[in-house]
Order: sequence, then C-alpha cells, then structure tokens
Amino acid sequence: MSGHGAPTIDLTTLNPEESSQLKLAIVAASWHTQIMDGLLAGALRAAKEAGIAEPAVLRVPGSFELPVAAARLAPHFDAVVALGVVIRGGTPHFDYVCQAATSGLTDVSVRTGVPVGFGVLTCDTEQQGLDRAGLPGSSEDKGHEAVTAALATALTLKQYSAA
Repeated sequence: MSGHGAPTIDLTTLNPEESSQLKLAIVAASWHTQIMDGLLAGALRAAKEAGIAEPAVLRVPGSFELPVAAARLAPHFDAVVALGVVIRGGTPHFDYVCQAATSGLTDVSVRTGVPVGFGVLTCDTEQQGLDRAGLPGSSEDKGHEAVTAALATALTLKQYSAA
C-alpha cells in the first residue's frame, strides 16, 4: 500500500545481507492509540521483512517529543524512524506541533547523518489518520513506508561510508 507516485522499495533487492545487520530504532508517540498501534505494527512488520528481528522501540508522549528522542538515539543506530499523528483542531497548536516535529526530525537527520524515517501523519481528521495507519481497510501503511525508506537510505549511505 503506497500513495500516488510513491516508489516501490524492496530492501531484499538492495542488499539482503546488509539490511539484516542494520541497527534500527523506532520512536513512537502515544496520542491517538488506534492510529499509533497501526503505524507501529506496520513499522515492526517492515523491520521484520528486512531481517531486523528486534528493533529498539521507544515510546514518547506526543509528536512534539519525537525530535529529542531521535536526537538521543541517532548516534547509536543506523536508522531511526519517528511515528506520530497530529490531528488539526480549532487552534494554531496543530501548526506549531507539525512544524516543530518536521524541523526537529530534519535537523536530527542532517546533523547526525543518520536517516530518520518520517512517519508523522499530519491530518485534518481522525479518519485521514486511520486511512494511512496500515490498519485493516486502510489505503496506506505509513509506518511500513517510513521504515522501508529509512533502511533503504541507510543501505545507500553505507555504500559511500568507506569512500
């Protein structure tokens, strides 16, 4: 399940031996339990498909806390994946949290050189989150996609780490 125009990434064709050796951390927010359970299940399924039996999983209160957790973990892992969901309300809070999470996670990735998979859903409605959470009936599986993208990037960057 992927969005329109999304690439199809098969980690096993990139480098099956190396993908299982990658150290992966998944940082997941706790708000919106049903959506987060779907995102985390998809992320864990992608890790398993890549041969990573037990990625580190860290839960934080909300999406605002994702960047600090990712920053702490990044130096110890080959890839970090951030999972969260922010649903628009009647105040500007939505915009502030989305901007902070996006900027913070981008900064972690660029500053550390560790790929950070962006699995933060920014939705107008709860239904939009459910549609993207990888649950039965969902049209997309953003947790799975975030892990796949982060691991594919980590494998690609490893090709150049010895250069």
